[in-house]
Amino acid sequence: MPAASAASAARRTTAPQARPPQARARYRRILRFAARYLAQSWWYELFLPRVGLERLAARGRSARMQRIAQRFHVLAIDLGGLMIKVGQFMSSRLDVLPPEITAELEGLQDEVPAVPFDQIRVLAEAELGVPLERAFAYVDPVPVAAASLGQAHRARLGAQDAADTGLTEVVLKVQRPGIDTIVDVDLAALRKVAVWLSRVRAVSDRVDMPALLEEFAHTSLEEIDYLHEAANAERFGADFADDARVSVPEIVWERTTRRVLTLADVTAIKLNDVTALRAAGIDPSEVAATFASVMFDQVFTHGFFHADPHPGNVFVTPLPATGEATGDAPRWRLTFIDFGMMGEIPTTLRSGLRTALIAAAARDGRRLVDAIREIGVLLPSAETAELERAMTQLFARFGGMGFAELRDVDPREFRDFAVEFGDVVRTLPFQLPENFLLIIRALSLTSGVCSSLDPDFNVWDAIEPYSARLLREESGNVVQDAARQAMSTMGTAWRLPGRIDGVITRLEEGRLTVDLTRVERRMSRLERLARRLLSALLFAALLIAGALLRAEDAVFGAVLMWVSLAPLLHALLLGFFPGRRE
Repeated sequence: MPAASAASAARRTTAPQARPPQARARYRRILRFAARYLAQSWWYELFLPRVGLERLAARGRSARMQRIAQRFHVLAIDLGGLMIKVGQFMSSRLDVLPPEITAELEGLQDEVPAVPFDQIRVLAEAELGVPLERAFAYVDPVPVAAASLGQAHRARLGAQDAADTGLTEVVLKVQRPGIDTIVDVDLAALRKVAVWLSRVRAVSDRVDMPALLEEFAHTSLEEIDYLHEAANAERFGADFADDARVSVPEIVWERTTRRVLTLADVTAIKLNDVTALRAAGIDPSEVAATFASVMFDQVFTHGFFHADPHPGNVFVTPLPATGEATGDAPRWRLTFIDFGMMGEIPTTLRSGLRTALIAAAARDGRRLVDAIREIGVLLPSAETAELERAMTQLFARFGGMGFAELRDVDPREFRDFAVEFGDVVRTLPFQLPENFLLIIRALSLTSGVCSSLDPDFNVWDAIEPYSARLLREESGNVVQDAARQAMSTMGTAWRLPGRIDGVITRLEEGRLTVDLTRVERRMSRLERLARRLLSALLFAALLIAGALLRAEDAVFGAVLMWVSLAPLLHALLLGFFPGRRE
């Protein structure tokens, strides 16, 4: 939205010194926390391994990660605002962050303290322009939910509004007072942290942190614009207008502004409440399969998806036993709420994601790597032969397994494969395209919810029928796709004799070249390692000699000890400045 973009630009130009003292204190507290633990991570995860002290770095890593998560938990609860959002995002990254961090941050949303109703009343009346008693027949002063950016209260529409809208029971969602200033300060601090991270080569080689932060900022600014959220809800509802599996609450536009949102009260069974689902006669495993299918539709078909589908934002609504639930109609449906965090996928990215899904269902490692390149995660210069081999091994060993089966796999096998796979990935240049973090968040939350509903949930069972449908939609039918594959193979076979003759000709003329780039890179690393080892040995020899001679000749011994610093610096700097990158 233009207004959001202008607001974002204005915030970026606001100097920390221009803010009130309380805001400056908040800004400094966030930066102090980030600086302390980034420095600690740099020491243990980058510096010590570079000087050959990997075992020392690994010692106590689990407890260290847990302490960081615990202290961030305290910081987030104390400060609120976007710190809660950052913690929520980290808690969902089970694929990247260790369980010590994700487990500690899981309950952040439920611990947000509520704002006193008197403050909520003042803001709501200022926005609506009338006292709450005139705007609503009743407003419950006890919030039904308190979140980091706002809180919700049950309410009842007056007679005239009820007659106009056909609604009686509604939910009144009101922003936290002063949230604009809080978001402003938090984004300024996070932008500073992003700049720090962008100066770390291990990070900058793989992700554009300032750009990633701007994506997060854009999403956060949209979340505090309730007019934008209301428009998102209507757009989402239009996408699923003909789908009996999904419903969306109706918006009461007459009682909605940028800071106040009024919508139908659609409270029902919480998505992951297995006990309540069974009591209502609903099979949790069916809910898991339907939820996964609906999320796949959002991402791969509509290209407009709910980026925060945690159990508090999705209800299972039982339908009456008569009327629309008779015959083949469903006995329940999924009701989505809270459309502040939505993701939109460009057509090209959606095409790549569909190809990746089909490749994953077919256990086709090479096609999956091609899809990853098409999505834009891998840079065009990436050498992917090793990644294709790793993907093929991954599918051969773990493909088709559900989460319950994966739990029975020997952890050592997981660890060995993770080490090998990680070594391959670290050598590749990759980047995260726009909106990709929201896609990861949405799909990782979907996977977690489905597993909690059905411990035997197998993501492959959900992907395969969906990917088969996509394949039919994209290629007409599987036979046509197979025919194209056959034509491609025939074309390759037709060109093969000429290509072989060309290779033989170049060999006879002495013009055949072989790409030894990977071998040269490995030899270069070995040479650097040998030089560093030699420098380290020379440092140790000079230091020990100086210490022994110092008792007899203090000056000469001290000189030797000082001279030993030269090979030490050589060994360290060689690790940080390894020379020209291939």
